Amino acid sequence: MKRLGRLRTVLGRTAPSGLGDRLGAALTRSTPRQGSSVAHLVRKAAEHDAVWLGAAAVLGASGGRGARRAALRGVGSVAIVAAINHALAKPAARSSRPVLDALPGVFPRPSTASLPSSTMASAAAFASGVVLESPRYGLAALPFATGLAYVRARGSLDHRRRAAAGALVGIGAALLTCRWWPVKPQAAAAAAPPRRPAPALKEGKGLQLVVNPSSGVAWSKDTVETLRALLPEAVITLFEPGDDLLALLDEAAARAAAEGGALGVCGGDGTVNAGSATAARHRVPLAVFPGGTFNHFAVDLGNQTMEDVARAIRAGDAVSADVGRACSPARPGTAPGTEAPTEKSASPAEASPGEGEQQLFLNTFSIGVYSELVHARERLEKRIGKWPALVVGLAKVLATGSPLSVVINGRPRRIWLLFAGNGIYHPAGFAPTYRTQLDDGLLDVRAVEAGTPLARTRLLLAVLTGTLHSSRVLTTAQVRRLDLEVLEGEPHFAYDGEVTDATYRHLILDKLPQAVTLYRPADQDQWLR
Repeated sequence: MKRLGRLRTVLGRTAPSGLGDRLGAALTRSTPRQGSSVAHLVRKAAEHDAVWLGAAAVLGASGGRGARRAALRGVGSVAIVAAINHALAKPAARSSRPVLDALPGVFPRPSTASLPSSTMASAAAFASGVVLESPRYGLAALPFATGLAYVRARGSLDHRRRAAAGALVGIGAALLTCRWWPVKPQAAAAAAPPRRPAPALKEGKGLQLVVNPSSGVAWSKDTVETLRALLPEAVITLFEPGDDLLALLDEAAARAAAEGGALGVCGGDGTVNAGSATAARHRVPLAVFPGGTFNHFAVDLGNQTMEDVARAIRAGDAVSADVGRACSPARPGTAPGTEAPTEKSASPAEASPGEGEQQLFLNTFSIGVYSELVHARERLEKRIGKWPALVVGLAKVLATGSPLSVVINGRPRRIWLLFAGNGIYHPAGFAPTYRTQLDDGLLDVRAVEAGTPLARTRLLLAVLTGTLHSSRVLTTAQVRRLDLEVLEGEPHFAYDGEVTDATYRHLILDKLPQAVTLYRPADQDQWLR
Protein backbone atom coordinates (compact mmCIF):
# COMPACT_ATOMS: atom_id res chain seq x y z
CA MET A 1 0.00 0.00 0.00
CA LYS A 2 2.95 2.33 0.56
CA ARG A 3 4.07 1.78 -3.03
CA LEU A 4 0.53 2.44 -4.23
CA GLY A 5 0.50 5.71 -2.31
CA ARG A 6 3.81 6.72 -3.87
CA LEU A 7 2.42 5.91 -7.32
CA ARG A 8 -0.61 8.11 -6.66
CA THR A 9 1.73 10.91 -5.57
CA VAL A 10 3.84 10.61 -8.75
CA LEU A 11 0.73 10.55 -10.92
CA GLY A 12 -0.67 13.55 -9.08
CA ARG A 13 2.46 15.56 -9.83
CA THR A 14 2.86 14.58 -13.47
CA ALA A 15 -0.67 13.99 -14.80
CA PRO A 16 -3.32 16.57 -15.62
CA SER A 17 -5.45 17.85 -12.75
CA GLY A 18 -7.72 15.16 -11.29
CA LEU A 19 -6.36 12.39 -13.53
CA GLY A 20 -3.83 11.19 -10.98
CA ASP A 21 -6.49 10.82 -8.29
CA ARG A 22 -8.78 8.92 -10.61
CA LEU A 23 -5.99 6.52 -11.75
CA GLY A 24 -4.86 5.97 -8.19
CA ALA A 25 -8.37 5.14 -7.06
CA ALA A 26 -8.74 2.68 -9.93
CA LEU A 27 -5.49 0.97 -8.98
CA THR A 28 -6.63 0.69 -5.38
CA ARG A 29 -9.91 -0.95 -6.38
CA SER A 30 -8.19 -3.43 -8.75
CA THR A 31 -5.35 -4.50 -6.45
CA PRO A 32 -6.05 -7.76 -4.53
CA ARG A 33 -5.29 -7.79 -0.83
CA GLN A 34 -2.25 -9.86 0.07
CA GLY A 35 -3.06 -13.24 1.65
CA SER A 36 -6.82 -12.93 1.05
CA SER A 37 -6.98 -14.46 -2.43
CA VAL A 38 -6.75 -18.16 -3.26
CA ALA A 39 -5.50 -17.16 -6.70
CA HIS A 40 -2.69 -15.18 -5.11
CA LEU A 41 -1.69 -18.15 -2.95
CA VAL A 42 -1.66 -20.49 -5.95
CA ARG A 43 0.49 -18.07 -7.92
CA LYS A 44 2.94 -17.51 -5.07
CA ALA A 45 3.31 -21.24 -4.40
CA ALA A 46 4.08 -21.97 -8.04
CA GLU A 47 6.79 -19.28 -8.19
CA HIS A 48 9.17 -21.59 -6.31
CA ASP A 49 10.42 -24.77 -8.00
CA ALA A 50 10.83 -26.29 -4.56
CA VAL A 51 7.10 -26.94 -4.57
CA TRP A 52 7.63 -29.45 -7.40
CA LEU A 53 10.43 -31.17 -5.51
CA GLY A 54 8.08 -31.54 -2.58
CA ALA A 55 5.30 -32.85 -4.83
CA ALA A 56 7.72 -35.36 -6.35
CA ALA A 57 8.82 -36.52 -2.90
CA VAL A 58 5.21 -37.05 -1.82
CA LEU A 59 4.38 -38.86 -5.06
CA GLY A 60 7.43 -41.11 -4.88
CA ALA A 61 6.78 -42.01 -1.25
CA SER A 62 3.06 -42.72 -1.71
CA GLY A 63 3.24 -45.06 -4.70
CA GLY A 64 5.27 -47.89 -6.15
CA ARG A 65 7.70 -48.12 -9.03
CA GLY A 66 5.35 -46.28 -11.40
CA ALA A 67 4.94 -43.39 -8.97
CA ARG A 68 8.71 -43.07 -8.55
CA ARG A 69 9.23 -43.01 -12.32
CA ALA A 70 6.51 -40.38 -12.68
CA ALA A 71 8.07 -38.24 -9.94
CA LEU A 72 11.53 -38.44 -11.52
CA ARG A 73 10.20 -37.52 -14.97
CA GLY A 74 8.29 -34.59 -13.49
CA VAL A 75 11.36 -33.25 -11.70
CA GLY A 76 13.49 -33.80 -14.81
CA SER A 77 11.00 -31.78 -16.87
CA VAL A 78 11.10 -28.91 -14.35
CA ALA A 79 14.92 -28.99 -14.43
CA ILE A 80 14.87 -28.54 -18.21
CA VAL A 81 12.49 -25.58 -17.84
CA ALA A 82 14.80 -24.03 -15.24
CA ALA A 83 17.77 -24.42 -17.57
CA ILE A 84 15.86 -22.84 -20.45
CA ASN A 85 14.66 -20.00 -18.25
CA HIS A 86 18.10 -19.15 -16.90
CA ALA A 87 19.91 -19.56 -20.21
CA LEU A 88 17.45 -18.04 -22.68
CA ALA A 89 14.30 -16.47 -21.26
CA LYS A 90 15.84 -14.15 -18.67
CA PRO A 91 18.26 -12.35 -21.03
CA ALA A 92 15.51 -11.97 -23.65
CA ALA A 93 13.05 -10.43 -21.18
CA ARG A 94 15.44 -8.13 -19.30
CA SER A 95 14.83 -5.15 -21.57
CA SER A 96 11.11 -5.52 -22.20
CA ARG A 97 9.68 -3.51 -19.25
CA PRO A 98 9.57 0.19 -20.29
CA VAL A 99 6.74 1.06 -17.89
CA LEU A 100 8.65 -0.31 -14.89
CA ASP A 101 11.79 1.52 -16.02
CA ALA A 102 9.79 4.77 -16.05
CA LEU A 103 8.73 4.26 -12.42
CA PRO A 104 11.84 2.83 -10.69
CA GLY A 105 10.86 4.14 -7.30
CA VAL A 106 7.39 2.61 -7.38
CA PHE A 107 7.87 -0.91 -8.69
CA PRO A 108 11.43 -2.35 -8.70
CA ARG A 109 12.40 -4.52 -11.65
CA PRO A 110 11.52 -8.18 -10.95
CA SER A 111 14.43 -10.51 -10.44
CA THR A 112 12.92 -13.28 -12.57
CA ALA A 113 11.84 -13.26 -16.17
CA SER A 114 8.19 -13.65 -17.06
CA LEU A 115 8.16 -14.15 -20.82
CA PRO A 116 7.26 -16.94 -21.14
CA SER A 117 5.85 -17.37 -17.66
CA SER A 118 8.39 -19.45 -15.75
CA THR A 119 5.82 -20.44 -13.12
CA MET A 120 3.39 -21.67 -15.77
CA ALA A 121 6.21 -23.48 -17.59
CA SER A 122 7.29 -25.32 -14.43
CA ALA A 123 3.71 -26.30 -13.58
CA ALA A 124 3.03 -27.56 -17.10
CA ALA A 125 6.37 -29.39 -17.19
CA PHE A 126 5.77 -31.25 -13.94
CA ALA A 127 2.16 -32.14 -14.74
CA SER A 128 3.03 -33.25 -18.29
CA GLY A 129 5.99 -35.32 -17.11
CA VAL A 130 3.85 -37.15 -14.57
CA VAL A 131 1.06 -37.71 -17.12
CA LEU A 132 3.52 -39.12 -19.66
CA GLU A 133 4.74 -41.72 -17.20
CA SER A 134 1.47 -42.45 -15.43
CA PRO A 135 -1.87 -40.84 -16.40
CA ARG A 136 -3.34 -42.12 -13.15
CA TYR A 137 -0.87 -40.15 -11.02
CA GLY A 138 -1.09 -37.25 -13.43
CA LEU A 139 -4.66 -36.63 -12.27
CA ALA A 140 -3.18 -35.45 -8.97
CA ALA A 141 -0.88 -32.90 -10.62
CA LEU A 142 -3.19 -31.54 -13.33
CA PRO A 143 -5.60 -29.61 -11.05
CA PHE A 144 -2.83 -27.39 -9.67
CA ALA A 145 -1.41 -26.67 -13.15
CA THR A 146 -4.91 -26.01 -14.49
CA GLY A 147 -5.67 -23.71 -11.56
CA LEU A 148 -2.49 -21.75 -12.19
CA ALA A 149 -3.37 -21.43 -15.88
CA TYR A 150 -6.80 -20.10 -14.88
CA VAL A 151 -5.26 -17.56 -12.52
CA ARG A 152 -2.87 -16.35 -15.18
CA ALA A 153 -5.65 -16.21 -17.79
CA ARG A 154 -7.61 -13.78 -15.60
CA GLY A 155 -4.91 -11.16 -16.01
CA SER A 156 -4.14 -8.91 -18.95
CA LEU A 157 -3.68 -10.05 -22.52
CA ASP A 158 0.06 -9.95 -21.95
CA HIS A 159 -0.32 -12.31 -18.96
CA ARG A 160 -2.39 -14.72 -21.02
CA ARG A 161 0.21 -14.77 -23.77
CA ARG A 162 2.98 -15.41 -21.25
CA ALA A 163 0.95 -18.22 -19.65
CA ALA A 164 0.29 -19.85 -23.03
CA ALA A 165 3.97 -19.60 -23.98
CA GLY A 166 4.98 -21.03 -20.60
CA ALA A 167 2.59 -23.96 -20.98
CA LEU A 168 4.06 -24.76 -24.40
CA VAL A 169 7.60 -24.61 -23.01
CA GLY A 170 6.65 -26.89 -20.11
CA ILE A 171 4.95 -29.49 -22.31
CA GLY A 172 7.91 -29.38 -24.70
CA ALA A 173 10.34 -29.94 -21.81
CA ALA A 174 8.39 -33.01 -20.68
CA LEU A 175 8.41 -34.43 -24.20
CA LEU A 176 12.13 -33.72 -24.44
CA THR A 177 12.84 -36.04 -21.51
CA CYS A 178 11.69 -38.93 -23.70
CA ARG A 179 14.81 -38.48 -25.82
CA TRP A 180 16.96 -39.67 -22.91
CA TRP A 181 14.43 -41.74 -21.00
CA PRO A 182 11.65 -43.26 -23.15
CA VAL A 183 8.33 -43.88 -21.47
CA LYS A 184 7.96 -47.51 -20.42
CA PRO A 185 4.79 -49.13 -21.76
CA GLN A 186 2.18 -50.04 -19.18
CA ALA A 187 1.79 -53.49 -20.75
CA ALA A 188 3.95 -56.42 -19.68
CA ALA A 189 6.35 -57.95 -22.18
CA ALA A 190 4.81 -60.34 -24.69
CA ALA A 191 5.38 -64.08 -24.22
CA ALA A 192 3.90 -67.28 -25.61
CA PRO A 193 1.86 -69.81 -23.59
CA PRO A 194 3.96 -72.65 -22.14
CA ARG A 195 4.36 -75.95 -23.99
CA ARG A 196 2.31 -77.60 -21.27
CA PRO A 197 -0.14 -75.83 -18.93
CA ALA A 198 1.10 -74.77 -15.53
CA PRO A 199 -0.75 -76.39 -12.63
CA ALA A 200 -3.42 -74.35 -10.85
CA LEU A 201 -2.36 -74.50 -7.19
CA LYS A 202 -5.41 -73.68 -5.09
CA GLU A 203 -4.37 -71.87 -1.90
CA GLY A 204 -0.76 -72.52 -2.98
CA LYS A 205 -0.86 -76.29 -2.39
CA GLY A 206 2.16 -77.78 -4.18
CA LEU A 207 4.14 -74.51 -4.26
CA GLN A 208 7.64 -74.71 -2.79
CA LEU A 209 8.58 -71.09 -2.10
CA VAL A 210 12.12 -69.96 -1.17
CA VAL A 211 12.32 -66.45 0.30
CA ASN A 212 15.60 -64.50 0.40
CA PRO A 213 15.21 -61.62 2.90
CA SER A 214 18.64 -60.17 2.05
CA SER A 215 17.73 -59.32 -1.54
CA GLY A 216 16.76 -55.68 -1.19
CA VAL A 217 14.71 -52.84 0.23
CA ALA A 218 11.38 -54.45 -0.74
CA TRP A 219 11.81 -56.92 2.14
CA SER A 220 10.03 -56.30 5.42
CA LYS A 221 9.10 -58.34 8.49
CA ASP A 222 5.58 -58.70 7.14
CA THR A 223 6.64 -60.25 3.82
CA VAL A 224 6.41 -63.87 4.94
CA GLU A 225 3.11 -63.19 6.73
CA THR A 226 1.75 -61.61 3.56
CA LEU A 227 2.78 -64.64 1.51
CA ARG A 228 1.24 -67.03 4.03
CA ALA A 229 -2.02 -65.10 3.95
CA LEU A 230 -2.11 -65.13 0.13
CA LEU A 231 -1.11 -68.80 -0.24
CA PRO A 232 -1.78 -70.55 3.08
CA GLU A 233 -0.93 -74.06 1.85
CA ALA A 234 2.40 -73.19 0.22
CA VAL A 235 5.60 -74.52 1.80
CA ILE A 236 7.76 -71.47 2.57
CA THR A 237 11.50 -71.83 3.20
CA LEU A 238 13.32 -68.80 4.57
CA PHE A 239 16.95 -68.38 3.50
CA GLU A 240 19.11 -67.76 6.57
CA PRO A 241 22.69 -66.49 6.79
CA GLY A 242 25.04 -69.42 6.27
CA ASP A 243 22.56 -71.41 4.17
CA ASP A 244 23.39 -72.59 0.66
CA LEU A 245 20.78 -70.85 -1.50
CA LEU A 246 21.27 -73.13 -4.48
CA ALA A 247 20.94 -76.21 -2.30
CA LEU A 248 17.68 -74.85 -0.86
CA LEU A 249 16.37 -74.15 -4.34
CA ASP A 250 17.39 -77.57 -5.61
CA GLU A 251 15.65 -79.37 -2.72
CA ALA A 252 12.52 -77.25 -3.14
CA ALA A 253 12.39 -77.87 -6.91
CA ALA A 254 12.83 -81.62 -6.40
CA ARG A 255 9.86 -81.65 -4.00
CA ALA A 256 7.78 -79.59 -6.41
CA ALA A 257 8.57 -81.97 -9.29
CA ALA A 258 7.58 -84.99 -7.18
CA GLU A 259 4.26 -83.35 -6.19
CA GLY A 260 3.42 -81.97 -9.62
CA GLY A 261 3.70 -78.46 -8.21
CA ALA A 262 5.93 -75.44 -8.81
CA LEU A 263 8.98 -73.61 -7.48
CA GLY A 264 8.64 -70.08 -6.16
CA VAL A 265 11.25 -67.45 -5.38
CA CYS A 266 10.91 -64.14 -3.57
CA GLY A 267 13.97 -61.95 -3.82
CA GLY A 268 16.03 -59.82 -6.16
CA ASP A 269 17.25 -60.52 -9.67
CA GLY A 270 20.17 -62.62 -8.40
CA THR A 271 17.80 -64.90 -6.52
CA VAL A 272 15.46 -65.06 -9.52
CA ASN A 273 18.43 -65.95 -11.73
CA ALA A 274 19.31 -68.93 -9.51
CA GLY A 275 15.64 -69.96 -9.30
CA SER A 276 15.20 -69.94 -13.08
CA ALA A 277 18.21 -72.21 -13.60
CA THR A 278 16.92 -74.63 -10.98
CA ALA A 279 13.35 -74.60 -12.34
CA ALA A 280 14.56 -75.24 -15.90
CA ARG A 281 16.76 -78.11 -14.78
CA HIS A 282 13.93 -79.80 -12.85
CA ARG A 283 11.36 -78.82 -15.52
CA VAL A 284 8.94 -77.22 -13.08
CA PRO A 285 7.12 -73.87 -13.41
CA LEU A 286 8.56 -70.88 -11.61
CA ALA A 287 6.66 -68.23 -9.63
CA VAL A 288 8.62 -64.96 -9.37
CA PHE A 289 7.58 -62.71 -6.47
CA PRO A 290 8.93 -59.12 -6.51
CA GLY A 291 11.05 -59.10 -3.36
CA GLY A 292 14.22 -57.25 -4.40
CA THR A 293 15.32 -53.66 -4.79
CA PHE A 294 14.60 -53.14 -8.48
CA ASN A 295 12.83 -56.36 -9.60
CA HIS A 296 13.75 -55.87 -13.25
CA PHE A 297 12.59 -59.28 -14.44
CA ALA A 298 9.39 -59.30 -12.35
CA VAL A 299 8.43 -55.91 -13.80
CA ASP A 300 9.05 -57.05 -17.40
CA LEU A 301 7.05 -60.18 -16.67
CA GLY A 302 4.15 -58.14 -15.31
CA ASN A 303 4.30 -59.33 -11.71
CA GLN A 304 4.08 -55.93 -10.06
CA THR A 305 2.79 -57.12 -6.67
CA MET A 306 2.65 -60.23 -4.49
CA GLU A 307 -1.10 -60.37 -5.15
CA ASP A 308 -0.50 -60.54 -8.92
CA VAL A 309 1.65 -63.65 -8.58
CA ALA A 310 -0.67 -65.35 -6.09
CA ARG A 311 -3.63 -64.78 -8.41
CA ALA A 312 -1.75 -66.38 -11.32
CA ILE A 313 -0.70 -69.38 -9.21
CA ARG A 314 -4.25 -70.06 -8.06
CA ALA A 315 -5.58 -69.84 -11.64
CA GLY A 316 -2.67 -71.66 -13.35
CA ASP A 317 -1.97 -68.70 -15.70
CA ALA A 318 1.56 -68.84 -17.13
CA VAL A 319 3.81 -67.95 -20.07
CA SER A 320 7.18 -69.21 -21.28
CA ALA A 321 10.39 -67.21 -21.67
CA ASP A 322 13.83 -67.58 -23.19
CA VAL A 323 16.91 -67.90 -21.02
CA GLY A 324 20.32 -66.55 -21.99
CA ARG A 325 23.37 -68.74 -21.51
CA ALA A 326 27.13 -68.22 -21.29
CA CYS A 327 29.29 -71.33 -21.50
CA SER A 328 32.84 -72.41 -22.21
CA PRO A 329 33.41 -73.73 -25.75
CA ALA A 330 35.29 -76.65 -24.16
CA ARG A 331 32.18 -77.76 -22.27
CA PRO A 332 31.57 -81.45 -22.97
CA GLY A 333 28.19 -82.75 -24.07
CA THR A 334 25.77 -81.59 -26.70
CA ALA A 335 26.05 -78.41 -28.72
CA PRO A 336 24.97 -75.11 -27.17
CA GLY A 337 21.24 -74.55 -27.17
CA THR A 338 20.22 -78.21 -27.31
CA GLU A 339 20.03 -79.30 -23.69
CA ALA A 340 18.55 -78.26 -20.38
CA PRO A 341 20.77 -76.01 -18.24
CA THR A 342 22.94 -77.25 -15.42
CA GLU A 343 24.00 -75.05 -12.53
CA LYS A 344 26.88 -76.04 -10.26
CA SER A 345 27.87 -72.80 -8.61
CA ALA A 346 27.78 -72.33 -4.86
CA SER A 347 25.64 -69.18 -4.79
CA PRO A 348 24.34 -66.52 -7.17
CA ALA A 349 27.07 -64.13 -6.15
CA GLU A 350 29.80 -66.74 -6.72
CA ALA A 351 28.35 -68.34 -9.82
CA SER A 352 30.94 -68.57 -12.59
CA PRO A 353 31.07 -70.97 -15.49
CA GLY A 354 34.45 -72.60 -15.22
CA GLU A 355 35.76 -75.08 -17.77
CA GLY A 356 32.88 -77.21 -18.95
CA GLU A 357 30.26 -75.28 -16.95
CA GLN A 358 27.68 -72.66 -17.83
CA GLN A 359 25.83 -69.70 -16.36
CA LEU A 360 22.31 -68.61 -17.23
CA PHE A 361 20.87 -65.11 -17.24
CA LEU A 362 17.27 -63.91 -17.43
CA ASN A 363 18.08 -60.22 -17.95
CA THR A 364 21.60 -59.29 -18.98
CA PHE A 365 25.21 -60.37 -19.38
CA SER A 366 27.99 -57.78 -19.43
CA ILE A 367 31.74 -57.27 -19.25
CA GLY A 368 33.89 -54.19 -18.82
CA VAL A 369 32.75 -51.12 -16.89
CA TYR A 370 29.04 -51.76 -17.44
CA SER A 371 28.45 -53.40 -14.06
CA GLU A 372 30.35 -50.57 -12.33
CA LEU A 373 28.24 -48.06 -14.23
CA VAL A 374 24.99 -49.76 -13.21
CA HIS A 375 25.99 -49.83 -9.54
CA ALA A 376 27.09 -46.17 -9.63
CA ARG A 377 23.81 -45.15 -11.31
CA GLU A 378 21.63 -47.10 -8.88
CA ARG A 379 23.37 -45.50 -5.88
CA LEU A 380 22.62 -42.01 -7.20
CA GLU A 381 19.37 -42.23 -9.15
CA LYS A 382 17.04 -42.00 -6.15
CA ARG A 383 18.62 -38.69 -5.18
CA ILE A 384 19.23 -36.99 -8.54
CA GLY A 385 17.24 -39.00 -11.07
CA LYS A 386 18.19 -41.77 -13.48
CA TRP A 387 19.79 -39.82 -16.30
CA PRO A 388 21.82 -37.37 -14.19
CA ALA A 389 23.00 -40.39 -12.19
CA LEU A 390 23.92 -42.15 -15.43
CA VAL A 391 26.03 -39.21 -16.61
CA VAL A 392 27.81 -38.83 -13.25
CA GLY A 393 28.41 -42.58 -13.00
CA LEU A 394 29.66 -42.78 -16.57
CA ALA A 395 32.15 -39.95 -16.05
CA LYS A 396 33.42 -41.68 -12.92
CA VAL A 397 33.90 -45.15 -14.38
CA LEU A 398 35.51 -43.83 -17.57
CA ALA A 399 37.97 -41.83 -15.49
CA THR A 400 39.00 -44.83 -13.38
CA GLY A 401 38.39 -47.80 -15.68
CA SER A 402 40.45 -49.37 -18.45
CA PRO A 403 39.30 -50.72 -21.84
CA LEU A 404 39.46 -54.40 -22.74
CA SER A 405 41.09 -56.05 -25.74
CA VAL A 406 38.67 -58.71 -26.99
CA VAL A 407 37.84 -60.84 -29.98
CA ILE A 408 34.14 -60.81 -30.94
CA ASN A 409 33.11 -63.39 -33.53
CA GLY A 410 36.70 -63.56 -34.74
CA ARG A 411 37.27 -59.78 -34.98
CA PRO A 412 39.75 -58.03 -32.60
CA ARG A 413 38.25 -55.01 -30.80
CA ARG A 414 39.04 -52.61 -27.97
CA ILE A 415 35.95 -51.88 -25.92
CA TRP A 416 34.89 -50.12 -22.73
CA LEU A 417 32.00 -52.46 -22.21
CA LEU A 418 29.84 -55.11 -23.81
CA PHE A 419 26.20 -55.71 -22.93
CA ALA A 420 24.12 -58.70 -24.06
CA GLY A 421 20.42 -58.66 -23.21
CA ASN A 422 18.21 -61.73 -23.06
CA GLY A 423 15.86 -60.32 -25.69
CA ILE A 424 15.76 -56.92 -27.34
CA TYR A 425 15.87 -54.05 -24.84
CA HIS A 426 14.67 -50.46 -25.09
CA PRO A 427 15.77 -47.69 -25.38
CA ALA A 428 18.69 -47.68 -27.79
CA GLY A 429 22.07 -46.96 -26.23
CA PHE A 430 23.65 -48.65 -23.24
CA ALA A 431 21.05 -47.78 -20.60
CA PRO A 432 18.44 -50.46 -21.32
CA THR A 433 15.22 -50.16 -19.34
CA TYR A 434 12.63 -52.68 -20.51
CA ARG A 435 11.72 -55.42 -22.99
CA THR A 436 8.59 -55.81 -25.08
CA GLN A 437 9.03 -59.56 -25.65
CA LEU A 438 10.45 -62.38 -23.52
CA ASP A 439 10.72 -65.10 -26.20
CA ASP A 440 12.13 -63.47 -29.33
CA GLY A 441 15.12 -65.87 -29.50
CA LEU A 442 17.66 -63.02 -29.82
CA LEU A 443 20.57 -61.56 -27.87
CA ASP A 444 20.64 -57.76 -27.86
CA VAL A 445 24.38 -56.95 -28.07
CA ARG A 446 25.79 -53.45 -27.52
CA ALA A 447 29.48 -52.58 -27.33
CA VAL A 448 31.08 -49.19 -26.60
CA GLU A 449 34.24 -48.88 -28.65
CA ALA A 450 37.49 -47.62 -27.12
CA GLY A 451 39.54 -47.61 -30.32
CA THR A 452 38.00 -44.53 -31.94
CA PRO A 453 39.66 -41.09 -31.45
CA LEU A 454 38.50 -39.20 -28.34
CA ALA A 455 36.27 -42.13 -27.44
CA ARG A 456 35.59 -41.02 -23.84
CA THR A 457 34.71 -37.44 -24.78
CA ARG A 458 32.51 -38.52 -27.68
CA LEU A 459 30.74 -41.03 -25.48
CA LEU A 460 29.90 -38.44 -22.81
CA LEU A 461 28.71 -35.92 -25.40
CA ALA A 462 26.55 -38.55 -27.09
CA VAL A 463 24.91 -39.43 -23.77
CA LEU A 464 24.31 -35.77 -22.88
CA THR A 465 22.74 -34.98 -26.26
CA GLY A 466 20.71 -38.18 -26.49
CA THR A 467 22.44 -39.23 -29.72
CA LEU A 468 24.28 -42.33 -28.50
CA HIS A 469 22.16 -44.67 -30.63
CA SER A 470 23.63 -43.03 -33.78
CA SER A 471 27.18 -42.46 -32.47
CA ARG A 472 30.18 -44.29 -33.92
CA VAL A 473 31.36 -45.23 -30.45
CA LEU A 474 28.38 -47.59 -30.03
CA THR A 475 28.05 -50.84 -31.98
CA THR A 476 24.80 -52.80 -31.81
CA ALA A 477 23.56 -56.14 -33.15
CA GLN A 478 20.78 -58.65 -32.56
CA VAL A 479 22.15 -62.18 -32.81
CA ARG A 480 21.39 -65.73 -31.70
CA ARG A 481 24.98 -66.61 -30.82
CA LEU A 482 28.12 -64.68 -29.90
CA ASP A 483 31.72 -65.86 -29.57
CA LEU A 484 33.65 -63.72 -27.07
CA GLU A 485 37.29 -63.97 -26.00
CA VAL A 486 39.11 -61.53 -23.70
CA LEU A 487 42.76 -60.97 -24.69
CA GLU A 488 43.82 -58.19 -22.29
CA GLY A 489 42.23 -56.81 -19.14
CA GLU A 490 40.43 -58.30 -16.17
CA PRO A 491 37.29 -60.15 -17.36
CA HIS A 492 34.74 -59.15 -14.72
CA PHE A 493 31.60 -60.84 -16.02
CA ALA A 494 28.18 -59.88 -14.66
CA TYR A 495 25.03 -62.02 -14.90
CA ASP A 496 21.77 -60.25 -14.00
CA GLY A 497 23.78 -57.70 -12.06
CA GLU A 498 25.88 -60.22 -10.10
CA VAL A 499 29.59 -59.66 -10.80
CA THR A 500 32.00 -62.59 -11.01
CA ASP A 501 35.79 -62.82 -11.12
CA ALA A 502 36.20 -65.54 -13.69
CA THR A 503 39.40 -67.47 -14.41
CA TYR A 504 38.36 -68.24 -18.00
CA ARG A 505 38.53 -65.81 -20.94
CA HIS A 506 36.53 -67.47 -23.69
CA LEU A 507 32.72 -67.70 -23.77
CA ILE A 508 29.94 -68.66 -26.12
CA LEU A 509 26.71 -66.71 -25.56
CA ASP A 510 23.47 -68.21 -26.87
CA LYS A 511 19.81 -68.75 -25.97
CA LEU A 512 17.70 -71.55 -24.54
CA PRO A 513 14.35 -70.92 -26.29
CA GLN A 514 11.28 -70.97 -24.02
CA ALA A 515 13.31 -72.77 -21.38
CA VAL A 516 11.33 -71.66 -18.34
CA THR A 517 7.60 -71.53 -17.55
CA LEU A 518 6.57 -68.52 -15.47
CA TYR A 519 3.35 -67.70 -13.64
CA ARG A 520 1.78 -64.45 -14.78
CA PRO A 521 -1.79 -63.12 -14.36
CA ALA A 522 -3.96 -63.60 -17.43
CA ASP A 523 -5.11 -59.97 -17.31
CA GLN A 524 -1.56 -58.91 -18.24
CA ASP A 525 -2.05 -60.69 -21.56
CA GLN A 526 -5.17 -58.59 -22.23
CA TRP A 527 -2.90 -55.60 -22.86
CA LEU A 528 -1.31 -57.46 -25.78
CA ARG A 529 -4.48 -58.40 -27.66
